[in-house]
Amino acid sequence: MFDNVCKFLAETFSSDFATWLLGESITLTELSPSELSLEPIRADALILLQSDEVVLHLEFQTQPKADIPFRMVDYRLRVYRRFKNKRMRQVVIYLQQTNSEFVQQTTFILEETFHRFEVIRLWEQPTSVFLEHPGLLPFAVLSQRELDG
Repeated sequence: MFDNVCKFLAETFSSDFATWLLGESITLTELSPSELSLEPIRADALILLQSDEVVLHLEFQTQPKADIPFRMVDYRLRVYRRFKNKRMRQVVIYLQQTNSEFVQQTTFILEETFHRFEVIRLWEQPTSVFLEHPGLLPFAVLSQRELDG
Protein backbone atom coordinates (compact mmCIF):
# COMPACT_ATOMS: atom_id res chain seq x y z
CA MET A 1 0.00 0.00 0.00
CA PHE A 2 2.69 2.52 1.03
CA ASP A 3 4.78 1.79 -2.05
CA ASN A 4 2.13 2.74 -4.60
CA VAL A 5 1.05 5.85 -2.68
CA CYS A 6 4.64 7.10 -2.26
CA LYS A 7 5.44 6.44 -5.91
CA PHE A 8 2.29 8.29 -7.01
CA LEU A 9 3.08 11.28 -4.78
CA ALA A 10 6.72 11.55 -5.87
CA GLU A 11 5.89 11.29 -9.56
CA THR A 12 2.81 13.55 -9.45
CA PHE A 13 4.30 16.20 -7.16
CA SER A 14 7.95 15.95 -8.20
CA SER A 15 8.52 19.71 -7.84
CA ASP A 16 7.32 19.54 -4.20
CA PHE A 17 9.86 16.78 -3.53
CA ALA A 18 12.56 18.77 -5.34
CA THR A 19 11.83 21.82 -3.19
CA TRP A 20 11.92 19.72 0.00
CA LEU A 21 14.98 17.61 -0.78
CA LEU A 22 17.01 19.67 -3.25
CA GLY A 23 16.12 23.10 -1.93
CA GLU A 24 14.91 24.35 -5.30
CA SER A 25 11.72 24.00 -7.27
CA ILE A 26 12.84 22.33 -10.47
CA THR A 27 10.92 20.20 -12.90
CA LEU A 28 11.81 16.54 -12.62
CA THR A 29 10.77 13.74 -14.94
CA GLU A 30 10.70 10.03 -14.26
CA LEU A 31 13.80 8.02 -15.08
CA SER A 32 12.92 4.40 -15.65
CA PRO A 33 15.02 1.96 -13.61
CA SER A 34 15.12 -0.26 -16.69
CA GLU A 35 17.31 2.38 -18.36
CA LEU A 36 20.01 1.59 -15.80
CA SER A 37 19.77 -2.16 -15.77
CA LEU A 38 22.55 -4.61 -16.01
CA GLU A 39 20.16 -6.96 -14.30
CA PRO A 40 16.67 -6.24 -12.98
CA ILE A 41 16.32 -3.87 -10.05
CA ARG A 42 14.08 -5.24 -7.35
CA ALA A 43 13.04 -2.57 -4.88
CA ASP A 44 10.01 -1.79 -2.78
CA ALA A 45 9.52 1.80 -3.87
CA LEU A 46 12.40 2.95 -6.04
CA ILE A 47 11.77 6.34 -7.58
CA LEU A 48 14.25 7.99 -9.90
CA LEU A 49 13.47 11.54 -11.01
CA GLN A 50 15.72 13.65 -13.20
CA SER A 51 16.32 17.13 -14.55
CA ASP A 52 19.08 18.20 -16.93
CA GLU A 53 21.56 18.48 -14.04
CA VAL A 54 20.43 16.14 -11.28
CA VAL A 55 18.95 12.72 -10.54
CA LEU A 56 16.87 12.45 -7.37
CA HIS A 57 16.76 8.88 -6.10
CA LEU A 58 14.06 8.27 -3.50
CA GLU A 59 13.77 4.98 -1.68
CA PHE A 60 10.72 4.70 0.59
CA GLN A 61 10.97 2.03 3.26
CA THR A 62 8.43 0.78 5.78
CA GLN A 63 10.81 -1.79 7.24
CA PRO A 64 14.56 -1.35 7.79
CA LYS A 65 16.74 -3.69 5.73
CA ALA A 66 20.40 -4.56 6.03
CA ASP A 67 21.03 -4.36 2.27
CA ILE A 68 19.98 -0.69 1.83
CA PRO A 69 23.56 0.71 1.86
CA PHE A 70 24.63 -1.74 -0.86
CA ARG A 71 21.55 -0.96 -2.94
CA MET A 72 22.26 2.77 -2.70
CA VAL A 73 25.84 2.44 -3.97
CA ASP A 74 24.64 0.06 -6.69
CA TYR A 75 22.03 2.56 -7.93
CA ARG A 76 24.59 5.38 -7.77
CA LEU A 77 27.03 3.49 -9.96
CA ARG A 78 24.30 2.54 -12.43
CA VAL A 79 23.26 6.17 -12.78
CA TYR A 80 26.89 7.26 -13.13
CA ARG A 81 27.44 4.71 -15.89
CA ARG A 82 24.54 6.21 -17.86
CA PHE A 83 24.74 9.92 -16.84
CA LYS A 84 28.32 10.77 -15.93
CA ASN A 85 27.70 14.53 -15.80
CA LYS A 86 24.63 14.53 -13.57
CA ARG A 87 24.71 15.13 -9.84
CA MET A 88 22.75 12.62 -7.79
CA ARG A 89 20.94 13.05 -4.51
CA GLN A 90 19.97 9.80 -2.83
CA VAL A 91 17.48 9.74 0.01
CA VAL A 92 16.10 6.79 1.93
CA ILE A 93 12.84 7.82 3.61
CA TYR A 94 11.77 5.59 6.49
CA LEU A 95 8.04 5.84 7.01
CA GLN A 96 7.42 3.95 10.25
CA GLN A 97 9.15 4.57 13.56
CA THR A 98 11.55 1.86 14.67
CA ASN A 99 14.51 1.41 16.98
CA SER A 100 16.43 -0.62 14.40
CA GLU A 101 20.04 0.44 13.90
CA PHE A 102 19.53 0.03 10.14
CA VAL A 103 17.64 3.37 9.96
CA GLN A 104 20.80 5.13 11.18
CA GLN A 105 23.01 3.81 8.36
CA THR A 106 24.05 6.45 5.83
CA THR A 107 27.15 4.85 4.32
CA PHE A 108 28.33 1.84 2.40
CA ILE A 109 31.93 0.81 3.08
CA LEU A 110 33.75 -2.06 1.42
CA GLU A 111 37.54 -2.01 1.71
CA GLU A 112 38.52 1.21 -0.13
CA THR A 113 35.04 1.92 -1.45
CA PHE A 114 33.01 4.51 0.45
CA HIS A 115 29.56 5.85 -0.45
CA ARG A 116 27.30 8.20 1.51
CA PHE A 117 23.56 8.77 1.11
CA GLU A 118 20.92 10.65 3.07
CA VAL A 119 18.38 9.11 5.44
CA ILE A 120 15.19 10.78 6.59
CA ARG A 121 13.23 9.27 9.45
CA LEU A 122 9.78 10.84 9.07
CA TRP A 123 8.97 10.56 12.78
CA GLU A 124 11.87 12.95 13.49
CA GLN A 125 10.79 15.59 10.95
CA PRO A 126 8.74 18.61 12.02
CA THR A 127 5.16 18.41 10.76
CA SER A 128 5.38 21.97 9.39
CA VAL A 129 7.75 20.80 6.61
CA PHE A 130 4.98 18.67 5.12
CA LEU A 131 2.28 21.31 5.38
CA GLU A 132 4.03 23.69 2.95
CA HIS A 133 3.47 21.65 -0.25
CA PRO A 134 0.36 19.70 -1.32
CA GLY A 135 2.36 16.69 -2.48
CA LEU A 136 3.93 16.26 0.96
CA LEU A 137 0.72 16.55 3.03
CA PRO A 138 0.18 12.77 3.41
CA PHE A 139 3.54 12.50 5.18
CA ALA A 140 2.49 14.97 7.91
CA VAL A 141 0.68 12.22 9.84
CA LEU A 142 3.92 10.21 9.97
CA SER A 143 6.04 13.13 11.13
CA GLN A 144 7.02 14.43 14.55
CA ARG A 145 3.91 15.79 16.23
CA GLU A 146 3.85 18.45 18.90
CA LEU A 147 2.49 17.23 22.24
CA ASP A 148 -0.53 19.13 23.54
CA GLY A 149 -0.21 20.93 26.83
